[in-house]
Amino acid sequence: MINKNNKVAIIGGSRIPFTKSFTTYTRTSNSELMTAALNGVVEKFQLQNKLLGDVAVGTLIHYPGEWNWAKENVSNTALDPHTPAHFISRACGTSLDAANTIALKITTGQIDAGIAGGSDTNSDVPLTLQQSLTHDLMDIRNAKSFGERFTKSMKTKWFNFFKPVYPNVKEPRTKLSMGDHTELTVKNWNISRAAQDELAFISHKNAEAAYQRGFYDDLIIPFKGIKKDNILRPTTSIEKLSTLKPAFDRSNKGSLTAGNSSSFTDGASAIFLASEEYAKANGYPIEAYLIDIQNAAFDYVNGEDLLMAPTLAVAKLLKRNNLTLQDFDFYEIHEAFAGQVLATLKAWESESFSKKYLNATKALGSIDRTKLNVNGGSLAIGHPFAATGARVLAGAAKILKENGGGRCLISVCTAGGMGTAAIIEA
Repeated sequence: MINKNNKVAIIGGSRIPFTKSFTTYTRTSNSELMTAALNGVVEKFQLQNKLLGDVAVGTLIHYPGEWNWAKENVSNTALDPHTPAHFISRACGTSLDAANTIALKITTGQIDAGIAGGSDTNSDVPLTLQQSLTHDLMDIRNAKSFGERFTKSMKTKWFNFFKPVYPNVKEPRTKLSMGDHTELTVKNWNISRAAQDELAFISHKNAEAAYQRGFYDDLIIPFKGIKKDNILRPTTSIEKLSTLKPAFDRSNKGSLTAGNSSSFTDGASAIFLASEEYAKANGYPIEAYLIDIQNAAFDYVNGEDLLMAPTLAVAKLLKRNNLTLQDFDFYEIHEAFAGQVLATLKAWESESFSKKYLNATKALGSIDRTKLNVNGGSLAIGHPFAATGARVLAGAAKILKENGGGRCLISVCTAGGMGTAAIIEA
């Protein structure tokens, strides 16, 4: 395969406001959310009737009939209808990994430009039938005669129609939710409730300050009558957060609450990437360059922490790019839970962990916490699973643009014991 080693330029991103599930976007489909975010990019960069090399978008939950979900969403936009699209899914890292696939195609020269994105909603989810009933219905449908169909119908447990299966976020192999797993992590790493609440408070404070100075003005498009993420709590305080009861481990040992855990969120985001040559030829200012992306996984089924794989993804990135953890001006770490972020930071500071799990000769070290999630994180903004990666990437690129240059490290934990990390520079 030919590899032209084209530089991958981040032109910019767009998203709709993220909202608490079962509120503003109730009865709004996942496709409507994704289409809105894609159209935001199309309008922002005047891509109407433009033919792009590819579009990579994904979601965790969609209806069975939406088997061509990605292309259908692209067909809903004003892009040239000849623009191809493909579906991608890597849990909470979906849209960051979508950016990876578009970037790889750009750097090899397969395409000149493309869009990556993701969407998720808990407010419009497909309910499924119990598998046994599904099998019975298929048998009835495939029966060769009326008699056979009648016999199978009489044996079917029709009351199961009234017992639909709801989607859930529990890990299939452990039957534990991400919150349950993170409770184990914070206990393993001795992360205090106070430290978790403090990080959550800073996230809300930074996000509100970013809104007030206009940082999000050109990153968010109005949708369904709102212009701002509705999870953000500008008036929260450490005192208020400290009064919340544990949400997962409800004993006196639990420390994860609704305040220091990301909320169930509906939303969508997208980002426009291009080769440097394409960007300059078409007059697009470049916010930053996507340097590298890495995925990794931990064996959470056999005792490793579910959401700690980004520690390894980052370690691999640093080694490949001959960098240290301290060689960054900004850090964007997805806040699935405050405890997970704090455990990640502690793990990088641990020499034994770094040697055992990161193939390092010493601890990766600590970071300057004032450079972390400077415009707020998922605890304040929200976390629509597949949309978070593109939201973080677009925000990080704008941070570097406003800073006049620099380097940013991005880290996103995902379900299934995986993690995705990226480096961008400007």
